[in-house]
Amino acid sequence: MGSTTLISTLTNLKFLNAAAISNSATLGDDYKALVCLLLTGGNDSFNMLIPREEGRYAQYADARSQVAIPRDSLLGLTGTDYGLHPAMSGIQGLYDSGDLSFISNIGTLIAPIDKPEALTSETSLPLGLFSHSDQVQQWQTSVPNSRASVGWGGRIADMMNSQNTNPNISMNVSLSGTNIFQTGTSSVEYSIDRNEGAVGILGYQDAWRFMELRNQAIDNIVDAHYDDVFKKTYIDVIKNSRDANLVVSEALSSAPYLDDLFTDSDLSDSLKMIARMIASRDQLGAKRQIFFVEVDGWDNHDNLLEEHQFLLTELSEGMQQFNDALNRIAAHDCVTTFTSSEFGRTLTYNGEGTDHAWGGNVMVMGGPVRGGQIYGEYPLLELGGEQELSENAMYSNGIMIPTTSVDEYFAELALWFGVAPSELSTIFPNIGNFYNSGGGALPIGFMG
Repeated sequence: MGSTTLISTLTNLKFLNAAAISNSATLGDDYKALVCLLLTGGNDSFNMLIPREEGRYAQYADARSQVAIPRDSLLGLTGTDYGLHPAMSGIQGLYDSGDLSFISNIGTLIAPIDKPEALTSETSLPLGLFSHSDQVQQWQTSVPNSRASVGWGGRIADMMNSQNTNPNISMNVSLSGTNIFQTGTSSVEYSIDRNEGAVGILGYQDAWRFMELRNQAIDNIVDAHYDDVFKKTYIDVIKNSRDANLVVSEALSSAPYLDDLFTDSDLSDSLKMIARMIASRDQLGAKRQIFFVEVDGWDNHDNLLEEHQFLLTELSEGMQQFNDALNRIAAHDCVTTFTSSEFGRTLTYNGEGTDHAWGGNVMVMGGPVRGGQIYGEYPLLELGGEQELSENAMYSNGIMIPTTSVDEYFAELALWFGVAPSELSTIFPNIGNFYNSGGGALPIGFMG
């Protein structure tokens, strides 16, 4: 049968055997999509969003030492005393046009930390606080006190996947292969290639004449009846893969031309493919979709200034291009793109770069976003060792304690997506420590 993409279109056995979980949310006929950009390695986000006011910039420059960005090179944000890294002109335009906002000093939390003594208790801190593997997992699961294997995007798909009319194509679509974020109890991601789109059985339905008999042989095997439960389950997976590949390939073949909007980079290629998938939503029978892209390279213990310049340029250009594409395909008002990264970096310089820290800054973009604002509490970036908890509280020198939890961030995205307030605690077990789902207000307020 040739080579197959078992980790992508073939899903896995639990996807076929588990019963769908009903969703109490009432979804209309509208389409909505979430696009997650995971900046793996730990983005140095206090060199992304920087205070420009003279006194606060002086504190920043003192803390950052040799990795401080010069004040006169910062790209100002309209109506604020903050600026952006000079590589982020695209993000500056999105912010000023009302299409993008920042959320400041966000991180994994079990509960709000409002007393210094809480920092001495292991039970009050996320598991493996400065560990890549633990923190990248927790940003994907929103479970900071255990090593969970089900992601919050997967839990949403468990609830909502039946809202889409094509059962062979998961609500969760990955441009980066298998991931925890999109793994549910009864659902997994549908993985596509950023350049080729759907990838199925190698050579299947090739136009070459001598392949016709091979194609027919594959169909005969796949469409045959099998009494053995293991054979039947396996062949059902193959069949679903074949059928889904044909549907996606056909839908993408009629997607609008977008190449002129995107530059040549891995991230831009991924975002272009997502835009093509969104443009094909009617052919795919999709009312709700969650897309995932992993953008690596952010663990800059050394060579920070040059590496960060390159990464932020690619990220800024990619997000601007994606926003332009969504406008072209008339999907700007139904797609929300958000960034995440397992932790921020230390304010202090290690001699070559920066090290693992805690709180950081993220971006959220799209027509549904209340753009042109900075949400959360941007901290004072003043060194001084462990201090009384206040707006400049640090776990230790150069490590910011988050004042906004990832639960609040993700819960607000979930509410916009159509998750009922009563279901939030199912998806985010600790949300009650930060937000009253029956209170009527949004957790943070960045969504319209």
